[in-house]
Amino acid sequence: MRRIFIKARAGARRNEVKRVDETHFVVSVTEAPEKGRANEAIAELIAEHFGVSKSSVQIVAGASGRNKVLEIVG
Repeated sequence: MRRIFIKARAGARRNEVKRVDETHFVVSVTEAPEKGRANEAIAELIAEHFGVSKSSVQIVAGASGRNKVLEIVG
């Protein structure tokens, strides 16, 4: 299991993952932060970035905020 820290940017022009250091990332998604759509897009993008399934990525803290903690299993 791996724990990473995300600074989320919803409503961006394009989907993008930028690595700040080993455990910190800035994730931009085009989805609006409404009804969990941005969180879903972030989870999908992180899963794709790390080469794991979407179900392996869980938001464990900060679901309603800009700063999030995610756990990646696998």
